[in-house]
Amino acid sequence: MKHFKFYDKQDVLSLTKIRRYETKLGERVQVSAGPHLLETTLQQSTAPFVLFGIPEDIGVKANMGIGGADSVWVPFLQSFLNIQSNDFLEGSNILLLGHFDFSDIESLIEQNAHDFDEKLEARRHAVNMIDDEVEQLVHMITQNKKIPVVIGGGHNNAYPCIKGAAKGFHKAGILPIAQINAINLDAHTDFRPMEGRHSGNGFTYAEADGYLEKYCVVGIHENYLPQNVWMDIVNNPFVDCITYEDIFVHEKRTFLQAIGHATGFTEDSLCGIEIDLDSVANVLSSASSPAGISIQHARQYINFTAADSKVAYLHICEGAAQLSNGRTSADTGKLISYLVSDFLKAKS
Repeated sequence: MKHFKFYDKQDVLSLTKIRRYETKLGERVQVSAGPHLLETTLQQSTAPFVLFGIPEDIGVKANMGIGGADSVWVPFLQSFLNIQSNDFLEGSNILLLGHFDFSDIESLIEQNAHDFDEKLEARRHAVNMIDDEVEQLVHMITQNKKIPVVIGGGHNNAYPCIKGAAKGFHKAGILPIAQINAINLDAHTDFRPMEGRHSGNGFTYAEADGYLEKYCVVGIHENYLPQNVWMDIVNNPFVDCITYEDIFVHEKRTFLQAIGHATGFTEDSLCGIEIDLDSVANVLSSASSPAGISIQHARQYINFTAADSKVAYLHICEGAAQLSNGRTSADTGKLISYLVSDFLKAKS
């Protein structure tokens, strides 16, 4: 994991606003003793949750999306570390490791790839390198029976989260085989063909490689569902989906009923909880949309799935503070901090 930056206590406190008579999460979270002592830290830490970031947009660009998913990690952290540590959420339950920095890979591509096609091919190759490092860390966390909380980054990172968690929990003796389920709240299936790794096919690769057994997507937009992907889902008994239109336009079931269906479909094994922020209306992401669920719905999804699933990990992705087209939002990081705190409270 040569691209991982570990945090010490001073790194955390530099983002924490200390206030008299109050205790913030940043004052209470646990940190690693460093890269050489990571295994020891994971074995000895009392924290059940391990938080880290993957601020990269290589996978998004490899899917021909708008860059910017690398911009939200620090704003999230600034918000999250300044949440009150209290009876509702105790900071010492969290081990904050740090974040990946793949900016050298992106710089190398920009400097050496000469046209759009070359850059696209190079980024799809680079995602494989990202996969390897993220999988290694998730594997280490889960083999020590802890739950990773992963903040992206592109949705390409679903694949190494699934693979790493499946292998880690199998090694820990919790799973009989290295295979888990996943629930995804997303405007898209991210079940595109295996044309080289990118943010649109993480679940396809995870299933093809045998690490993903059952997969349920809630809230996909019919307007952005390719016919070939739709046919793949219809013909696969291990994949299910409920469209945004069936919930909010045709009203065939309520939003909570849709989530209940997803947790029921995946209840037979450990389950990764995924949320792509392009599913939330008007949240800045590579595929922002005026149509989507509300922030309240997103928080209900996190709370419901965390409480009603055998959770393998939480992965929140695709949010941005600044996109490469110039659009900015000061709220995305704070939204993610709400979702993470909702998850931690539901699991605690």
